[in-house]
Amino acid sequence: MEADLAGLTLEEEEEEILQIQTEEGTNGDGEILQLVGCFLTASIVHFLAMRSIMANLWHPVRGVQITDLGEKKYLFQFFHLMDLERVIKGSPSTFNNHLLIIHKLRMGENPLQIPLIYSPLWVQVHDVPTGFVSENLAIQLGNFIGEFMEYDVS
Repeated sequence: MEADLAGLTLEEEEEEILQIQTEEGTNGDGEILQLVGCFLTASIVHFLAMRSIMANLWHPVRGVQITDLGEKKYLFQFFHLMDLERVIKGSPSTFNNHLLIIHKLRMGENPLQIPLIYSPLWVQVHDVPTGFVSENLAIQLGNFIGEFMEYDVS
């Protein structure tokens, strides 16, 4: 046995790579890949139907796990940052014509204590007088009706 071990060497190409496992619900940077959301409705949301339809609507590459938190709130667990960002950028989403209000969870936030009262909406303004069309006007109008987020010149 000693003779076998005497000839043992470790070369660079033989080095083993350690695969680090991240905590569930985070990416490698520790960013949480979860949204908490609720539907803007007084009626009951059928959870199984909603879960199926939202997963089909978003069609995440790595999947989504949807959990009923009670109090009409739902936890959406994504497994890739790209899927989470696509859902946020594509919002607002609806189920049975009920608006889904979402919030991206941060480390240490309790999803049941998040006030879900805002949802981003695109607003298109018509009949703006010539010479007044500008990003500055868009920012002012956006902040007047809510919170300005982005300007699209098209």
